[in-house]
Amino acid sequence: MYTADETRYDNMKYNRCGASGLLLPAVSLGLWHNFGSNGNFENMEAMCHTAFGKGITHFDLANNYGPVAGAAEENFGRILKKGLGVYRDELVISTKAGYDMWPGPYGNWGSKKYLVASLDQSLKRMGLDYVDIFYHHRPDPETPLEETARALDGIVRSGKALYIGISNYNKEQTIAIAKLFAEMGTPFIINQRNYSLFNRAIEKDGLKDYAAAHGIGIITFCPLAQGLLTDRYLHGIPEDSRVRTDGRFLKEEAVTEEKLAKIKALNELAARRGQSLAQMALAWILRDGDITSVLIGASKPSQILDNIGMLKNTEFSEEERKKIDEILA
Repeated sequence: MYTADETRYDNMKYNRCGASGLLLPAVSLGLWHNFGSNGNFENMEAMCHTAFGKGITHFDLANNYGPVAGAAEENFGRILKKGLGVYRDELVISTKAGYDMWPGPYGNWGSKKYLVASLDQSLKRMGLDYVDIFYHHRPDPETPLEETARALDGIVRSGKALYIGISNYNKEQTIAIAKLFAEMGTPFIINQRNYSLFNRAIEKDGLKDYAAAHGIGIITFCPLAQGLLTDRYLHGIPEDSRVRTDGRFLKEEAVTEEKLAKIKALNELAARRGQSLAQMALAWILRDGDITSVLIGASKPSQILDNIGMLKNTEFSEEERKKIDEILA
């Protein structure tokens, strides 16, 4: 039977999620990749145990994570059943619905029918009575926003989720649904967005500042830009990289000589800070306290340990901040 490390809370930092009572670890584990039906279960289990053993209490999933869709939730459910579930009250488990999940007109987007059915399926796959956070995964341009908001509010009132989140909503969309949640008294606490040194959209559209000023947490995904912000690309594009083996999320034409030069310059700055490029990229996201948690992905336990090493130094001098902006300009 699995027994967690007794020192698991000694070195992790926990941040309040918006204006709620929930604290999230500064680093959370995302199960987007490497937890599907094509992965090694023992490795998945080892990654979850390693993460929790270092104070990563938050595990982030979605209905369609795989492959195949639903496989990540099924595998996480097996991990919980085999031992991690003993610590359920120490875990924050989130899942989402919003992307294509099953055939026909009711397996996608943001209708009440889809959201309620999807969460029921997710809970069954994971063997849970409730999730801590349930997200709408993306805005629906066709379904009335009020229907989506009321469906999420009803899910909380049903006891199947404790808090509500949204994902991939921009500033204006966030403001609109937040107003509806406020009117209903829904515990809406967090927005999940793509954010990295190479993707600063939440700064440009004002969401980052708005969320900080209005008690909304932000958790960020793709903090390493699909692996670009690691030492993997310092000498060009590796043959076994995601660019070459899976071009869905990172296209080869996006990895230009100019971008590779920026990666090398950032790596030199990271070395002067005593960090790897990945560690600096993760630390940069947490630099000003406006981000609640950064979601990391991993293919093996050692990557988790390497990534959380960045918590030793999340401070950036004014000179370092200016240098980063110069490199990225």
